Amino acid sequence: MDPVLHTPMYFFLRNLLFLEICYTSVTLPRVLVSLLSTDTSITFAGCAAQMYFFVLFGATECCLLAAMSYDRYQAICNPLHYMNIMNKKVYMQLAASSWICGNLVALGHTTFIFSLPFCGSNVINHFFCEIQPVLMLLCGDAYWNELQIILAAAFVILMPFLLILVSYGLIISSILKIGSAKERYKVFSTCFSHLTVVMLFYGTAVFIYIRPKSSYSLDVDKVLSLFYSVVTPTLNPVIYSLRNREVKGAIFKKRMKLFHLNS
Repeated sequence: MDPVLHTPMYFFLRNLLFLEICYTSVTLPRVLVSLLSTDTSITFAGCAAQMYFFVLFGATECCLLAAMSYDRYQAICNPLHYMNIMNKKVYMQLAASSWICGNLVALGHTTFIFSLPFCGSNVINHFFCEIQPVLMLLCGDAYWNELQIILAAAFVILMPFLLILVSYGLIISSILKIGSAKERYKVFSTCFSHLTVVMLFYGTAVFIYIRPKSSYSLDVDKVLSLFYSVVTPTLNPVIYSLRNREVKGAIFKKRMKLFHLNS
């Protein structure tokens, strides 16, 4: 592998790529099975497992995107000390913390939801075990249970998002001190890919989870769920690769090497 790709940024990017593959694997295979056969059922344990892994990868991505914004902050605001601050131990701890946090959130959410009483219809009006459609199957008035879940989701989504906002506030402040407009654009362009991924991910996540049940629209949410569970994870690696000179350079070198070997 090209040595330039052995940096904290690309370590996080490899984690993100693996995360996106897992994210789509939670829902897409089951959706395809349902489309290609008449079997649209899922067991209670299977539904709980699907929700656990879906929340796990979603919450982990929230934390990982925050860690990546911290990496960008150190790279732009402290370039001379960047490699000392973001050493291997630090960036591996940040990635590990993201996965641990995601696991704790998923375990707490899933355990809480599936310990509640379900009654009446057992049909989930969705293409996978999403939180809101499952909550609609609870017995009686689920207002307080829903409120607790919304508050927990708000904390999980908004805390990393606030860290991202703080990081980019400091980054923009540092960039504005650069005299040359060309240099300012060059420095800020290193953040374009990350900002695009953040806007795609948080835009749909905030709309889906941080709102009351009264504003829930099943048809709209199905489209949005499909978008953030399949489309966005597929686009994210492409966004990073197409906008990144080092990745494109490494791919070009690899292709040239294979071409010379074949010739």
